Amino acid sequence: MTAPAFVHVQSMRLASGHEALVARVLMKDGKAGFGFSMRLDATEARHMAEWHAGARTERPRIEPALGHPWETAYVAGRAVPWDVEPGFAALEWLSR
Repeated sequence: MTAPAFVHVQSMRLASGHEALVARVLMKDGKAGFGFSMRLDATEARHMAEWHAGARTERPRIEPALGHPWETAYVAGRAVPWDVEPGFAALEWLSR
């Protein structure tokens, strides 16, 4: 595994009222990866983001908790539709 240069995990309120953790990792080459956890498990969100950024070779497995479109897409091997949650675009990410 290649270590990310920076990791940031934060909480956000989903449109449904549930809470989720969302992670972003930045690699030394500037590539970013995102991950989430509906079970509020920061490690799960971070591992998913590391995989998305190319820092992990094995795709993390998750157990869907809410049947949310992010979970459905991820489990099916499709791109996560981040834009289905208006709050995602409003997140402010630390850069270092």
